Amino acid sequence: MIGGGAAGMLAALFAARNGARVTLLEKNEKLGKKVYITGKGRCNCTNLCDVQAFLQEVPRNPRFLYSALKLLDPEAFLALLNSLGCETKVERGRRAFPASDHASDVTKALENGLRRCGVRIRFHAEADQLLIRDSRIEGVCLKSGETLAAERVIVCTGGLSYPSTGSTGDGYRWAEEAGLAVTPRAPSLAGLETKEPWPAQLQGLTLKNICLTARSCGKIIYSQLGEMLFTHYGVSGPLAIECSAHLPGQRNAELSLDLKPALTEDQLRQRLDRELAAAGKKQLATVMQTLLPVRFAALFPSLIGADGKTPCSQVNGKTRQALVRAFKALPLTVTGTRDYSEAIVTRGGVDVKELNAATMESKKIAGLYFAGEVIDVDAHTGGYNLQIAWSTGALAGQSAS
Repeated sequence: MIGGGAAGMLAALFAARNGARVTLLEKNEKLGKKVYITGKGRCNCTNLCDVQAFLQEVPRNPRFLYSALKLLDPEAFLALLNSLGCETKVERGRRAFPASDHASDVTKALENGLRRCGVRIRFHAEADQLLIRDSRIEGVCLKSGETLAAERVIVCTGGLSYPSTGSTGDGYRWAEEAGLAVTPRAPSLAGLETKEPWPAQLQGLTLKNICLTARSCGKIIYSQLGEMLFTHYGVSGPLAIECSAHLPGQRNAELSLDLKPALTEDQLRQRLDRELAAAGKKQLATVMQTLLPVRFAALFPSLIGADGKTPCSQVNGKTRQALVRAFKALPLTVTGTRDYSEAIVTRGGVDVKELNAATMESKKIAGLYFAGEVIDVDAHTGGYNLQIAWSTGALAGQSAS
């Protein structure tokens, strides 16, 4: 087992429980280093939904996960954690956490389970090369020069996101050296950088109950209601982060913000007309505060080329219509996502066509398995990505044993 993250721990556990002699290689000083920081340190370990609902949260290659989720679905994973002494709870949005709110309790429970099953855990053991001969795995060579013979090797090295946790993309290199196709990688579940500079003026402001729509080449690729945050580089928060998982390869898209999704354009125009009529000599920016947070209200007129100091009685029909359009479809241009240091997961990886979905084994190299983020499968936020790691790791471990 190479990598002691979410996928690696489950792969080692399921392999050992099925009678295999297992050595788990981890380059860091402890297991689950990335698990420790998920859910802001609380570890949103899964999402308690059924398989069909789960797969709807997976933008790419969801069908590849059927066998893995059949073996270990979210309910089964929580039962496993509970059996290992880590109590769990389920919160809003079916998100599951350890009852203690400490991510460390998840990794401690899994590590204790590994040791009870006789798994040999080696820390500061960094793999450098897979040993392959005649299309069959024979072992692993460590960076120290030590060679370990093995009949089965499971690669659970993660992606490129949060490189400080040890995710440096080694698994991609080994896959390519073994002749496996690896799809292009990119940061996913990350904030969106925008061409327009004005979001920086609203840094730290959160908008709730808005609709964010993204288009690429004129086609809608994402549209959801929710919460969004303005930042110094563009936008973040749940909507923007989830939207990033749907961006095309070049990471560019046109965003449209509906700031009042509960109102039609006609209803919004009527309300605006009433507010302006009642305001009289008050400035336009002041009246905007009845519709927007104070900071946004002060900036909003300038986004359509209007002067916020204009008395409401002097706001003409053209300006009113422009305001309504901006409320219903405020444009932003995405120029890219934040880099891997801020991305929750990596998009892309070992092509699922190279793997047997029923076992996670390579179709080209006998005895070589891949699990977790290193595979080209990623999902939305909410515990789905960790569950993918748990499930694919479990399937790889059970199959390899």
